[in-house]
Amino acid sequence: MFYKSGIHKCGVIKQRRVLRCCLLLITSLQMPTASAGKMKIVEEPNTFGLNNPLLAQSNRLQPKFTPSAVSGPAHLHRLAGKCFSFIESTYKYEFCPFHNITQHEQSFRWNAYSGILGIWNEWEIVNNTFVAMWMRGGDSCGAKNRQTKVLLSCGSANKLAQVSEPSTCMYSVMFETPLVCHPHSLLVYPTLRETLQGEWDEAEQALHDELITEQGYNKTLKEIFQEAGYLRDTKEKETKQESKSSAKSEFDTLESCKEEYQKLSEEVQRLRALLSQHRILVSIDQDNSQTATTPPSAVTVKEKEEHLRGDTGLRSDGLNSQRDQTDH
Repeated sequence: MFYKSGIHKCGVIKQRRVLRCCLLLITSLQMPTASAGKMKIVEEPNTFGLNNPLLAQSNRLQPKFTPSAVSGPAHLHRLAGKCFSFIESTYKYEFCPFHNITQHEQSFRWNAYSGILGIWNEWEIVNNTFVAMWMRGGDSCGAKNRQTKVLLSCGSANKLAQVSEPSTCMYSVMFETPLVCHPHSLLVYPTLRETLQGEWDEAEQALHDELITEQGYNKTLKEIFQEAGYLRDTKEKETKQESKSSAKSEFDTLESCKEEYQKLSEEVQRLRALLSQHRILVSIDQDNSQTATTPPSAVTVKEKEEHLRGDTGLRSDGLNSQRDQTDH
């Protein structure tokens, strides 16, 4: 009797195990597999290197210098404080007029690139017209920094229309805006204050009267644009003293050219007088070339000095005189 009850218990245990395995198998078959359903991926803008709190402050985007002041046509100043985005392939470009332009790689890679392509620096002025905004001093790119030229074009809305990289680390951006559709919207002269307009008028008149050269005129305009804040001041002030001490090959005005000619003429006269004191004649040929000649007396003295430097000549002369005496 005991044996039969033990066999019955073993059978019950085996049935329970079989039922449990069947339940597990049915449950696994009802669960969806990874290949049967689509995984939902939440796509969020990449912030690696920009606002990622896990990165150290030194590894985030750090501009090399502060942007220049807002300048140029007054109707464009309303763009300050706004940003405009443009997505191309896996990159997102963000242009903030009068501030900077950045590039963000829309990728989930741990080292996705985010960087500064340029910081607002100065205008490019051609033929009395604002033609582009220069963003300079971006992230390092080898031995140089990234920089971007933003071209302004007429459009129905404010937007980035095109981004390209003509050369390594040199970017070109087309920004469309209805603010530049008027033919006079980008002229430089009306944006200047009255004193700078007066200086421009004087330079125009001096060029017309041939009192200054084309180079002097362009230099004056550049100084006016720098004074207005449209162009950044270069290192010309630092090298000004060096350029004054060196000989000038180009002149800004006719008066400076005449002054330099007078100085050279006086220097020539001084050198001629110095040569005359040393009895060195200067002859001027028809082709205005000058040659220095030495008087015959000086040549004779030189030949004698050369003869006296050696003992051979003197000794041979003495031997010859002794032979002549013995022969007699």
